[in-house]
Amino acid sequence: MDTELCLQPATVIARLIRQRTVSAGEVLAAHLSRIEAINPHVNAIVTLDVEGAQRRANAIDAALARGEDPGPLAGLPVAHKDLAETKGLRTTYGSPIFADFVPDFDALIVARLKAAGAVTVGKTNTPEFGAGSQTFNLIFGPTRNPYDLSKTCGGSSGGAAVALACGLIPIADGSDFGGSLRNPAGYCNVVGFRPSPGRVPVWPDPTPYLPFVVDGPMARTVADIALILQAIAGPDPRAPLSIGEPASIFAQSLERDLRGVRVAWSPDLGGLPVDPRVTEVIMGQRAVFEQLGCIVEEATPDLRDADEIFQVMRAFRYELTLGELLDHERARIKDTVVWNIEAGRALSGPQVGRAMRLHAALLAHLYEFMQTYEFIIAPVSQVPPFPVEQPYITEINGVPMQNYIEWMRSCYYISVCNVPAISVPAGFTCDGLPVGIQIIGRPRADLSVLQLAYAYEQATQYWRRHPSLATK
Repeated sequence: MDTELCLQPATVIARLIRQRTVSAGEVLAAHLSRIEAINPHVNAIVTLDVEGAQRRANAIDAALARGEDPGPLAGLPVAHKDLAETKGLRTTYGSPIFADFVPDFDALIVARLKAAGAVTVGKTNTPEFGAGSQTFNLIFGPTRNPYDLSKTCGGSSGGAAVALACGLIPIADGSDFGGSLRNPAGYCNVVGFRPSPGRVPVWPDPTPYLPFVVDGPMARTVADIALILQAIAGPDPRAPLSIGEPASIFAQSLERDLRGVRVAWSPDLGGLPVDPRVTEVIMGQRAVFEQLGCIVEEATPDLRDADEIFQVMRAFRYELTLGELLDHERARIKDTVVWNIEAGRALSGPQVGRAMRLHAALLAHLYEFMQTYEFIIAPVSQVPPFPVEQPYITEINGVPMQNYIEWMRSCYYISVCNVPAISVPAGFTCDGLPVGIQIIGRPRADLSVLQLAYAYEQATQYWRRHPSLATK
């Protein structure tokens, strides 16, 4: 019974709690039992707050008994990415420097989830300072892919993706700079949504006017993503890039007639190397979009400058946010983070200015491209999950990667486009590893992206294939 309950969509669990078919306390107990049994195998949840969760679940049940509405996420267990500050609960950022850090405030996304009735159970694993699409650090070790424990779960929201896939929690939060919501979702057969910058306001944020790092939701289904957005979207005066539309827009129907919708089909985003195992799965999905009534044409926007934009602005942000820490704690910071900070220190003002000019030109070109096409379809990741002992991919199809992040260009090219993008389960390789497909929409057309993703999900139902570890 617990297994069946915990692998249900969050929308179903939320409805059962609201109808008082099950209590928030019972739902929490079921998930805590699974965490105890399964988490030691995968290392997804790294800090647990059982007593606090029980208090919150009891408060939800008491509110429902009084006829009150505790919010759209009432009683749903959630674990927060270990980059997001949680008041009174350890937040390490995946770094030994902060191994014992306990914040005295909640990050905005955490506060909004709590205000909507979600029950915090703990924190999910992330690489050090969220750097890289592989989840491991010196405090907690690696998080393993539940479909193959010898493989990585991706990153940097890797703990969240694994916890969802295993039914340890029904909803999760994460963040995305170079693909950190999308890559682990694709690797774990769940859904990860990178919203438009400002859709889910980020606070605290040391770079409030840069649109590259976003917070967002992860879940097992697209409808669950829409449910979470009803709690975490909407403007906040502390986030100057906030989009003014209310969170209630995500309560609208996900059903949509997609006949005649023009889709740009881009299986390699204009020439990126893609592992044949990924290509085989992705190419098999084109017919699904055609059967939905979409007009699917091979086309790719001009993304030739996306790499320079991303690498420069990433380095700029790393130096801005972590440069002072490097001066005092170099010996305790991992080599790839040190490299990224030092790359930022090597930048000149004209280099940053050039990246900004290129970014403006890219956005203008993309806007024109998407007057013809409402969506772009591409792979999430260029390679399937790889050995968990391997820090990052160094070559794809014989093409060498120049640094620890370059193998994720299929995601970070889209990060600099300032558009919403979602990773949806798209099937499995011949050896049973999950592959995600990336649906990319027009600027601020977040609901439209969810609608196409929902139609695709309903047509394929790949999300229903859970890891055997989770169904025992």
